[in-house]
Amino acid sequence: MSGRWSPVRRALSLVAALGLWQALTSYDINLWLRFEQFPTVTEVARAFADRVSGDAYWQDLTDSLTRIVTGFALAAVLGVAVGTAVARSRIAADLLGPVLEVLRPVPAIALVPVAILLFPSNEQGIVFITCTAAFFPVMVSTRHAVRALTPVWEEAVLTMGGGRRRVLWSVVLPGALPGILGGLSVGIGVSWICVISAEMISGEYGVGYRTWQDYTVVDYPGVFVGMATIGLLGWLTSTAVELLGRRLTRWLPRAESRPAALPARRRPAPAAPAAPTVRTAQERVRS
Repeated sequence: MSGRWSPVRRALSLVAALGLWQALTSYDINLWLRFEQFPTVTEVARAFADRVSGDAYWQDLTDSLTRIVTGFALAAVLGVAVGTAVARSRIAADLLGPVLEVLRPVPAIALVPVAILLFPSNEQGIVFITCTAAFFPVMVSTRHAVRALTPVWEEAVLTMGGGRRRVLWSVVLPGALPGILGGLSVGIGVSWICVISAEMISGEYGVGYRTWQDYTVVDYPGVFVGMATIGLLGWLTSTAVELLGRRLTRWLPRAESRPAALPARRRPAPAAPAAPTVRTAQERVRS
């Protein structure tokens, strides 16, 4: 019953947030937080309608999506491959582990100067930053998921005559898939943060670049249009990753697919006390 009303509650929460925003900005509430310079919801909606009707908005949208899809796809392939190799090979762990652990704490956005020096175009540099941002969450989650697998499954495949390749495709990757998908979900969010930041710093097109340009010319409704677009794109891509993960792991038991609880059994009625036995004449005499 509660799941039936879930979409309604979500829609109401969004409407309530927009209503609060409209009220705070319409009456210029200026307590501890200052809303007097914030655009109202209606102003942002008008600016959004104007942007959607132009070609520049869709060009920026296409550029940002191309960068995020390319960088994230590269990060997914490299992260799964490197994480699996580090988890299963002592040589790979010794050679790659120290380098990865030194580079992992470095924020991907801090690599913008490195990307400018390495790559001949800003487009390639932004894809590199996006790939780096998503690579480490995917790699770390894959490494932990592979190491957490029970060795009994691998031993069973080897006992039945399977080789290392068979173990990899039949045991390691399917068993680690839930953990890998968790890393992909985190990676897609981090990728959006870094691609928008890179577009603001060194981009020529894209949603992040356009949002920063609106800020420099004091077009605050345009800034909020960019923020709403980024949030919508991030939600859509995260949902796509989640749906893909559910399809790939449909063999796993789901919480909503658990059988309903069986009705409680009736407790058997307490047995009636046994009737007193009639003592024989001999027992009466003895007593």
